[in-house]
Amino acid sequence: MPKLTIRPLNTGHVPTNPFQYHYHHSVQPFLKDVPNEKVPLPVVTYLVEGGGKLLLVDTGMAPTERANKYHHPGSWQEEGQDIESRLKAAGHKTTDVDIVVFTHLHWDHMFFADKFAHARLVAHRRELDFARNPIPLYYKSYEFPALGIAPPIAGLNIQMVEGETEIMEGVRVFESFGHSPGHMSVEVDCADGDKYICAGDSIFVLGNLNPVPELHYDITPPGRFYNIVEAWRAIASQKARAKSLNHLLLCHDIKILDRIKENPIIGGKK
Repeated sequence: MPKLTIRPLNTGHVPTNPFQYHYHHSVQPFLKDVPNEKVPLPVVTYLVEGGGKLLLVDTGMAPTERANKYHHPGSWQEEGQDIESRLKAAGHKTTDVDIVVFTHLHWDHMFFADKFAHARLVAHRRELDFARNPIPLYYKSYEFPALGIAPPIAGLNIQMVEGETEIMEGVRVFESFGHSPGHMSVEVDCADGDKYICAGDSIFVLGNLNPVPELHYDITPPGRFYNIVEAWRAIASQKARAKSLNHLLLCHDIKILDRIKENPIIGGKK
């Protein structure tokens, strides 16, 4: 078995209202200490190392001007936070990456994908089909050409997968639909003997895993979704699948930043 580890890489900041965005309106009367104002949240990608191949889960967000203009106003990417610079700081080049797995194809998860010229690019079939022809409500999410910009998927050769699929030894993807039509999560067998799940946006924050007994909810559903039934089931199934909350690696939960400071490499030998 390969001795895999996971390196979180934060690629920028997106101001978001957690109270409205991360939590369904039905649970809002029961929320405590959740900000009802915009706070800057990270945009974290995950680099899997140690298997003889470099695998990257998502390529991160667009640069400041584009993110601020077309997406969440006030978004920013500091100098050195773009994925190319993040990889360089970790001792790698974009051309060193063998595989890029996209949890989904929103603007903050696959920008700069064109820089990975030597990589096998992987996304779910449903996700790619929708990204190529979304409804207008999702034009910004996928940067559809109607906005007058070239979408980041343009010209890319993306391999489509379905179901639970092994991507390389020790790494598999599985369907976690709901946030987007073809969202996938990535499970990694790490050197410490545990499995970690890179959950993308299928779980916004760890608070989505909390039950709401007053409503007989076994999870706390999100406020933004493509399909609430699929989103609910994706959260519940990953909650059951993960060994602990510590084994779920999210993209936008601000708590991951403290974890990165304490332990920049996840899954190393105990």
